[in-house]
Amino acid sequence: MRQQGDQQTISRITTGMPVIDADGVEVGTVDLVQRGDPNAVTVQTPTADPGSSLDELIESTAVREPDVPADLAARLMHGGYLKVSTELAGTGAVYVPADWIGAVTDGRVRLDVPAANLPAEE
Repeated sequence: MRQQGDQQTISRITTGMPVIDADGVEVGTVDLVQRGDPNAVTVQTPTADPGSSLDELIESTAVREPDVPADLAARLMHGGYLKVSTELAGTGAVYVPADWIGAVTDGRVRLDVPAANLPAEE
């Protein structure tokens, strides 16, 4: 089963590891490792007033991971993902779905896709 293999692979990844794409280009370094959760609830946009306390205001404006469109966020949360700090994206980060990770060898994460296919942080 591919998802179980994806979870075993992602469990061997730590922050700070270099990430190399399918073409051998260094994408950047792992900033966040998130294992998949088949029961994950997708991010929902708050519709109510965030409240008047400072804590509620901070929470309402805090960036939730992954910072991508809702349909992609649901896929990433269910399957697992990496957030990679990179200079290749204008926002400074891209996301790697767990099923796009080819291998973890020699302290590096090798991807099955080119860097151009990786969704950028919003």
